[in-house]
Amino acid sequence: PKEFFLFQNYPNPFNPVTKIAFEIPKKIFTTLKVFDVNGRELKTLLSEELNAGKYEVDFDGADNPSGVYFYRLMSGDFINVKSMMLLK
Repeated sequence: PKEFFLFQNYPNPFNPVTKIAFEIPKKIFTTLKVFDVNGRELKTLLSEELNAGKYEVDFDGADNPSGVYFYRLMSGDFINVKSMMLLK
């Protein structure tokens, strides 16, 4: 990859599992976290140093109620947030 990029989760809406993909252009410490609509952190999906490449992480929302959730990718100075919808 030539730049950082956070993709929209798929499928969206989802029940109960969705995939979150992203790309990073260099080796760097990266975190991927999920938050509820009130901004409370629900889960850290990833927190480690990664090599350059494209990655895909699953989020299982089986223990959460229907609603809107947010996922945030932090990789160096790059920060991006997207929303997703869990429908049960």
